[in-house]
Amino acid sequence: MATALYEPRFGYYARETRQVGRSGDFFTSVSVGPLFGELLARRFLSEWEKIGSPARWRIIECGAHDGTLARDILSAMERLNSPAFAAVEYAIPEPLPLLREAQQKTLKSFSGKVRFISTVSELFSIPLPGIAFGNELLDALPFHVIEWHNNDWYECKVTADSSREFIWENDHPISDTKLLETISRIERDFQEGYRTEVRTNFREFLEPLTRCLTKGLLLWLDYGFARAEYYHPDRKSGTLRTFSKHRAAENPLTAPGEIDITAHVDFTALAEAAMEINCVPTYFISQGSWLTEQARDWLLSLEGNPDFIALRQFQTLTHPAHLGGCFHVIELAWNQSDAVFSEVCQHRLGKSLAC
Repeated sequence: MATALYEPRFGYYARETRQVGRSGDFFTSVSVGPLFGELLARRFLSEWEKIGSPARWRIIECGAHDGTLARDILSAMERLNSPAFAAVEYAIPEPLPLLREAQQKTLKSFSGKVRFISTVSELFSIPLPGIAFGNELLDALPFHVIEWHNNDWYECKVTADSSREFIWENDHPISDTKLLETISRIERDFQEGYRTEVRTNFREFLEPLTRCLTKGLLLWLDYGFARAEYYHPDRKSGTLRTFSKHRAAENPLTAPGEIDITAHVDFTALAEAAMEINCVPTYFISQGSWLTEQARDWLLSLEGNPDFIALRQFQTLTHPAHLGGCFHVIELAWNQSDAVFSEVCQHRLGKSLAC
């Protein structure tokens, strides 16, 4: 999966920048319009105030694609809070040259405000308070595929047949320590042939980001579930999907490098990885509910002067039948002594996290 999506010459995300939108392969919340970026900006500005309105702070956007969301966020911040905008450094880590070039083009008017880097390690030497976030990024992190046979889990791996076509082999005993540890937390009885996905790389992904921030927030928006719902017995074929020209399929081996490959996010596993590095899960809720909270002041400002275009965007972003119900938001507090892992958050993510 890592090769099919991110190989520097032939990977899906390395070949072009037109995957998102009406003419691409899939829609995201960014495709709806600039309101999504404004509502994120409002949350970021409230976090800036919460951590003491520092004279220098940092926003790290992971998976920025062509820079459209960054442009929407920065435009809104400049309009809403000029002191916070003047103090911020907006960093975009991007190892793929084609995407970095697109980001620089999109953000040309903010060239003095945005820092383009290859990896987050370039920020280690001068950590700042701030925020790291990503929209629909975690679902693109590589994952293991496992299958239940004879009362045990086996790993599914990819090989080639005699005609050099890629095929699955679903009978590999599992020896990877991290995979075994993660699987041990799935407490269910499954039917023969039950297939699903497991990510073991959440900590590896999160930990470098905390080294770039002295304190602040890690925030992720994506489609997925808490563990109990993710590994429900009725979800017997998992959540692995491919996307091409807005058509979903389930076989990632048909055209690797030409199609998007994704799977839903196990937010409980993400929270566990975050807690291992001393982050505190403070919020886990549907995107619709989360965006509605961020939009309160904006909605009040429209009384008597409605903006129908923006309101249509808001409805698409928050309606349970659209993006509002399919996506969730998790907030992780980093190095904040007053952060609380509330009973509500524990209940939504799973009782096993209460300790």
